[in-house]
Amino acid sequence: MLNYIWFVLIFIGILTSIINGNVQAVTDAAIQSAKNAVELSLGLIGVMSMWLGIMKIAEKAGLINKISAILKPILVHLFPDVPPNHPAMGSMIMNISANILGLGDAATPLGLKAMQELQTLNKTEDTATDSMCTFLALNTSSITLVPATVIAYRTAAGSQNPTQIIGPTILSTIIATTVAIIAVKIYSKLPKYSKTKPDIVRRTKK
Repeated sequence: MLNYIWFVLIFIGILTSIINGNVQAVTDAAIQSAKNAVELSLGLIGVMSMWLGIMKIAEKAGLINKISAILKPILVHLFPDVPPNHPAMGSMIMNISANILGLGDAATPLGLKAMQELQTLNKTEDTATDSMCTFLALNTSSITLVPATVIAYRTAAGSQNPTQIIGPTILSTIIATTVAIIAVKIYSKLPKYSKTKPDIVRRTKK
């Protein structure tokens, strides 16, 4: 679907440039944008390496384990359909912990693993459970303490104070996560969505 959307946007842009006689301007802009993209990508290598290194040290120091210990009691209440000792709970805790520290690369496979584990508790293959929807909302809006990627982009773009985004990021992600949780809980109680709730397999894995 996205491929069609991009094709339509590009086609409309080219067609508009032909109608207005600005084909050369569009060509020059495309070439310049491609050049800027390469320069930006190369500029991100050093900054991202530094932040990922710092986060790796934090992980080895046990910071993620400490965050996980804090998160578990909260997630047990947010996911009442998931047994506390189920593998899905562990994967979700690790995913959210990684997102909090800005470890997006590490969070992605953990998120996919969590969804796979949540599916083992779902008898209906084509319908998401409340727990799956809640996790998706949390993963999308995740509270972030260190927005390493954004800091790297700002640094590569020549920002004089790239880390000033940390405060607004913490505040905005807290608000986003709160709204996401409230929204998913409200929607789960609406008759329209309650009718399609799948049966939950209430069991734990050894």
